[in-house]
Amino acid sequence: MKKSLKIACALFAVGVVVLVCLFAKNKSDKDMLKELEQMEMGVEVALNDVPKNTNNKKSSADEKKVDLIVSRMSPRFQKELKETICGNKKQFLEELYVVLEDEKAGEVEGCLPLYFLIDKKHKAEPETYVPSNLVPLVKNNYYNISRNDLSLREDVEAKLVEMAKAARKDGITLLVSSTYRSYEYQKALFQRWVKIDGLEEAERESAREGTSQHQLGVAIDFGSIDSSFINTSQGKWLNNHSEEYGWSLSFPREYEDITGFKWECWHFRYIGVNACKFQNKWFNDVQQYMIEFIDEWKKS
Repeated sequence: MKKSLKIACALFAVGVVVLVCLFAKNKSDKDMLKELEQMEMGVEVALNDVPKNTNNKKSSADEKKVDLIVSRMSPRFQKELKETICGNKKQFLEELYVVLEDEKAGEVEGCLPLYFLIDKKHKAEPETYVPSNLVPLVKNNYYNISRNDLSLREDVEAKLVEMAKAARKDGITLLVSSTYRSYEYQKALFQRWVKIDGLEEAERESAREGTSQHQLGVAIDFGSIDSSFINTSQGKWLNNHSEEYGWSLSFPREYEDITGFKWECWHFRYIGVNACKFQNKWFNDVQQYMIEFIDEWKKS
């Protein structure tokens, strides 16, 4: 309706100009100019009078959508975040739109979305998914690698280089220890931990095949891959600066009931700078909360 009215107004304006030109010979230049200005003002007023409630309706619908999604989230999520999010829905939505647009702009054919939800309850699609743009990590001047069989999504490796350069300026050289893992590799790794620690403990420290962030090609384990990493220069630097470059700690302290895994100070997932800010501001800096919300948003 709005578009049709704009077109009609534009056609009216064209018609007016034609009529003015036809009768211009009977008027002075000054009178003709005055009439043209009045007609232009009339067209502008007509356009401004077009109903502008389309965006308002979308905003209202999206605010209701926020309430609905929050009501579906875990009791802990609601206890910690309901008041913050639902009490500031307009601002929350503005920043959510930015994050969703970032994901859309960064789409890569053959790759799952950047905020794809993968965890104990949600598997890769298909389970044996392999990112289309994997590139091997090779010896370079920015970061170190622990093995010669590591790889990442090409776009994500570029973001690793960006962060590694910043770390080098601060005298820190990052060590990349684990990156993309195939379905079969993760299956064997999980069974290895079952043999070492038993099934119950393995479930807390290793993902089953098809459910690991590593399979997405966007996650990295740095350094020693144990809790001592937080006390190293690398661990401290990442803890303080990783989100400035779009890298988010996936499994924070005291959130095993939400993430399904023990605290892993070495495991980071690339989600982008705006998403890190969004996560920090609205989701207690818990990646799982944010990605669960976005997953529900897309489904609703």
